[in-house]
Amino acid sequence: MTSDILASARDILSTLIAFDTTSRNSNLDLIAWVEDYLGKHGVASTRVVNADASKANLYATVGPNIEGGIILSGHSDVVPIDGQKWDSDPWTVTERSGLLHGRGTCDMKGFIALALAAVPQFKKGTKPVHLAFSYDEEIGCLGAPAMIEEMAAKLPRPALAIIGEPTMMKPVTGHKGIAVHEVEVLGHEAHSSLTHLGISANMVAVELMHDLAELARDLWENADPASPFIPPHATLTIGKMEGGTAPNILARRALFVFDLRCPPGTDPDNILAPFKTKCAALDAEMKRAFPETGVRVTQQSNAPPMTHAGSEEAEAFIRKLTGDNSPAGVVSYAAEAGQFQQAGFATVICGPGSIEQAHQPNEYVSVEQFARGADFMARLVEELA
Repeated sequence: MTSDILASARDILSTLIAFDTTSRNSNLDLIAWVEDYLGKHGVASTRVVNADASKANLYATVGPNIEGGIILSGHSDVVPIDGQKWDSDPWTVTERSGLLHGRGTCDMKGFIALALAAVPQFKKGTKPVHLAFSYDEEIGCLGAPAMIEEMAAKLPRPALAIIGEPTMMKPVTGHKGIAVHEVEVLGHEAHSSLTHLGISANMVAVELMHDLAELARDLWENADPASPFIPPHATLTIGKMEGGTAPNILARRALFVFDLRCPPGTDPDNILAPFKTKCAALDAEMKRAFPETGVRVTQQSNAPPMTHAGSEEAEAFIRKLTGDNSPAGVVSYAAEAGQFQQAGFATVICGPGSIEQAHQPNEYVSVEQFARGADFMARLVEELA
């Protein structure tokens, strides 16, 4: 059975990688292909679309529509290839030295391909498999919550959810949460020699970014030495910034985006409260001089962390499938697992490949890891038979 799943998964992976589902793009072509694939196997599926219907989640039940099933979940979007040097076409699976290269092979279309390849076998099971594929995970886990809410409301209660992020096929029972914020500063243009006649949005933004850099340093210096995470503390990074028109013009607009990743038990709102208070004070001060200016802070996402609580039986089930007896791990990246857990599902992360290969040029999943993923699916089929 493993060999059949593996052969089919290789073909499916090539198809999925060919869809450029970078988060800034629509994922509807990939979703339509998955719908068609499932339909050919007699499996109905349901879309959960975003506000303008340009992207969609997809979930489907394979097998009997009863309680006790297993959710297999993965995100369909990938990170950009912009500025990266690839040795092969990122949108074509290329095997070199036992590695399957391509954007998303590791994170995480490999897992999706394996789950889809096992559909013919899952159909024969006495318990269902619920497939759940999301959008916009890579920009803050934005897409999955609407799908998770609908699944929780409409599906017979599943036993557990497996999120197929790359873990080298080892169970992971904890991850950090992520809060993403955009800060927009609007200034008042003037000649750069006449600073008293305007406000440079860039200068205000630099001051605020300096405060965040100091906050990041403080989080590092006050890390909990007992934390299992690497790094152990909450991390804050500014991932994007832009602003200004010319060197001799006080900038009219500046913008930067930062993310804060917190371990369980650390409240991002408490950490950011002083920063947001300063932003509000600067906004009021700027508006007194020029009403059209100011500082606006917009929270783009706030995905919760995942903890070990409530996942003991799910972890034991995963270990039975993988044969892994090493201590359960935690990961510093954010994932949709915390969202499934928050909705009441016992949740474990387990998937092929290493997160160290994700988001990199020449991203890959090894042939060995892909084969282990196929074996995992075959054993799941046997457990549900």
